[in-house]
Amino acid sequence: MREIGLSAGDTVTLSPQPDRTLLISSEPKVEERLYKATIELFQGDDPEDNFRCLVGHYLVGYDIIKLVSRKGFSASDRKFIKDAARQRLIGLEVIEESRNELVLQSLLNYRDLSLDKAMQSMYRLVSSMLEDVMRTLRDHDLELATDIIQRDNEVDRFYLLTVRQLKAAIEDPQLSEKIGIKCPRECLGYRLATKSMERIGDHAELMAQNIIKLDHGIDESDLVFQMGVHVRNVFTDAFKSLAQNDVKHANRVITNSKKAVTAGASLAKKNRKNADPCISGTEMRSIIESLKRISEYSADIAEVSINMSIKELREI
Repeated sequence: MREIGLSAGDTVTLSPQPDRTLLISSEPKVEERLYKATIELFQGDDPEDNFRCLVGHYLVGYDIIKLVSRKGFSASDRKFIKDAARQRLIGLEVIEESRNELVLQSLLNYRDLSLDKAMQSMYRLVSSMLEDVMRTLRDHDLELATDIIQRDNEVDRFYLLTVRQLKAAIEDPQLSEKIGIKCPRECLGYRLATKSMERIGDHAELMAQNIIKLDHGIDESDLVFQMGVHVRNVFTDAFKSLAQNDVKHANRVITNSKKAVTAGASLAKKNRKNADPCISGTEMRSIIESLKRISEYSADIAEVSINMSIKELREI
């Protein structure tokens, strides 16, 4: 017992687990352990490659990450790392820097931004993007289209945060309980659901990029707007089915998703025959394809909801 910091007279806690085992834990220490890592960067490496390595360490759960460059950081590389960390990774801040080193630390407390809050934030962002992208298609509002593209960066930030949280929850049963995970298999389900939301955000961004390439807005009577409303409703219902753990609701989402995909295929065929080069062009075909993919990813979220609602064998 001494090896794990326990001695006679210490208080321990017994916590029942979903698999009917008991977890014995000591009283939490005042100071929590900080996990540290050092990454050596080499001159001439692509800044994005170096940043991906930083992201990998962030996702694994390191609290303090030291970046080391033997030849020293150039002004542009230093700026890129600091800006990218600030814009893409929630809670990671530069706390020390010198000519050869940059030290970043995760200052985020999981209690401040739980898994549920992070997923809700992702959902609201993606939902607003889907609503605004159709308005942009109608009005050809380039400023709003640019804003949609920028919002996808926020979606990515929350996605990376949820991956970090879920990874930590798998390794720490106490943390798992704090962020609302009832059993380990839920981590996989939420991981798949958040990935689908991240992909939906990517397609909303792609639609905005294609709208910018168009010469003018599309008349609201075009069937693409009917499809846009339907697809957004499918996404909204998919997230609700996940939050409410409702199997019947999830099955309706999957059925409606298939209808949207079928409607999209029919709409794409009609647009190919349309004489208007704007409406029949590559951009509109890409927009319709993105709507179809969004519907499919929404169905994936609903399937996750169904799988998570099924009781495990040991619960029967």
